[in-house]
Amino acid sequence: MSFSEYYHQEIKKQLLEKLKIANCLAVPRVEKIIVNVGVGEAVSNKGAIEKVKEQLSQITGQRPVVTKARVSISAFKIRKGIPIGVKVTLRNKRMFDFLEKLTKIIIPRMRDFRGIDEKSVDQNGNLNLGFSEQTIFPEIEFDKIDKIRGLQVTVVTNAHDHAVGKTFFTILGIPFKKA
Repeated sequence: MSFSEYYHQEIKKQLLEKLKIANCLAVPRVEKIIVNVGVGEAVSNKGAIEKVKEQLSQITGQRPVVTKARVSISAFKIRKGIPIGVKVTLRNKRMFDFLEKLTKIIIPRMRDFRGIDEKSVDQNGNLNLGFSEQTIFPEIEFDKIDKIRGLQVTVVTNAHDHAVGKTFFTILGIPFKKA
C-alpha cells in the first residue's frame, strides 16, 4: 500500500475520530511540500548553484527552480536579481513519496534525535524543519559532495491552527519532543 493510499484510508479516519470532525472534507490535509536550499556562496562561486540543483533534484526527484535576490544587501555583497538559492515545490504523488521518506527514513536517521520541537508547527498548522546537512538523505553520496549545506523543508497544510496541525502531524508519524 502506498503512503497516499494509507493516508486516504487510515489517517483520515483517525483524524475524523480524534478531531471530532463531522464532514470528511474538513479533515486537514497536506497541500504541498517546499524544499529550499540557500546558497550564500553563489555570489563568489558560480558553480555552487548547479551543484545544489543536482543534489536537490536527486533528493526530491523533481527539477529545482533557482531563486533570485529580491533586494540588494551591500553588507552581504548581494545585488538584486542574482541567484542565491534553489527550491522545489512538491505536490501529489511526489509529495506523498517525500513525506513517507521523511517520516520513515530521514527523521529516524538524525543523530542525537529526541523529537521535533513543538514550535516547528506554526500558528497556521504548517510544519517547518531545518536540516543542517544534506547527507542525511540516502540519495546523496558523501564522496561526491563539494560542501555540506543545510536545507529547509516546509510541509504546508490546510489546518488553520497550531493544535490541529500538531495533532495532524502526530498521526502522520512525526515524533515530537515529550513535554
